[in-house]
Amino acid sequence: MEVQVIILCSVLLAWVSVARAKVGAMVVFGDSSVDAGNNNYIATVARSNFEPYGRDFEGAKPTGRFSNGRIATDFLAEAFGIKPYVPPYLDPRHNISHFLTGVTFASAATGYDNATSDVLSVIPLWKQLEYYKGYQKKLRVYLGESRAHETIAKALHIISLGTNDFLENYYAIPGRASQYTPREYQNFLAGIAENFIHKLYALGARKISLGGLPPMGCLPLERTTNFVGGNDCVPSYNNIALEFNAKLTKLTTRLNKDLPGIRLVFSNPYDIMLQIIKKPAQYGFQVTSMACCATGMFEMGYACSRASSFSCIDASKYVFWDSFHPTEKTNGIIAKYLVKNVLAPFLH
Repeated sequence: MEVQVIILCSVLLAWVSVARAKVGAMVVFGDSSVDAGNNNYIATVARSNFEPYGRDFEGAKPTGRFSNGRIATDFLAEAFGIKPYVPPYLDPRHNISHFLTGVTFASAATGYDNATSDVLSVIPLWKQLEYYKGYQKKLRVYLGESRAHETIAKALHIISLGTNDFLENYYAIPGRASQYTPREYQNFLAGIAENFIHKLYALGARKISLGGLPPMGCLPLERTTNFVGGNDCVPSYNNIALEFNAKLTKLTTRLNKDLPGIRLVFSNPYDIMLQIIKKPAQYGFQVTSMACCATGMFEMGYACSRASSFSCIDASKYVFWDSFHPTEKTNGIIAKYLVKNVLAPFLH
């Protein structure tokens, strides 16, 4: 029995060391789905640095994550044997030694479209790329040219955004909707995504995960306002997500052919999230249509009431934490699904 335990431990340690060797760092770009607190350090209302956010995080403190606890990228970093959470680039408590194995440049309320980031004055995607260039310079100083290049080449670069482009911009305010049909706007965003991946590639990134849209018509905020549909999911928004995801899938296939040495995968949360929403009991959830703490106002900043008495007692029974964002438990399930079905090749 002891021999079996020793062998099992050896296998697990070997698996973690292989994961570390293959993916030594996690570099993240995106919106509130992967923002670990960058918005705490810019002038915007799109923040979650107050209670009850973070109540189930280590130390029970709000971090700037739009969740009761960890977000998907934290779970992914842990699954790859890297670290238990990915720190935000703008947090002055961290330096390049902390960012060696992971960093997020993400900003809640942003999108592919610069006009989306303007809505709540957050960090646009082009600015996240500039931060990344600065990060690379620091890396070269800290590690030397050769090791810095190797670190970037082995790092898994994660891109997760797009929902705000539709729900906080195109369908919410005049402007883009008068310039583009929904399909044209999808093509516009996909073009930005393609351009961004080309830029990452030129900077040495070789392992990239391009994130898809969730079933955004099933977010509590959209269901709350769907009076005609009896507060059910909004099919038109879900269809937009499916159409856009199809475009990103084709983009992924094409870029894998066009860019030598790239390993680009499409990380699609749509199916697993819809499955959780449609069959919550299978995953241990009780509530899908309402969020644990949302007031149903708007996505960022004040989606949770500052008075924790308004939030549910046990977030693990809820699919959604606030009107736009999953609970820690949901984030963990989605991350596990992505590791198993999409990101597993990076472990080899």
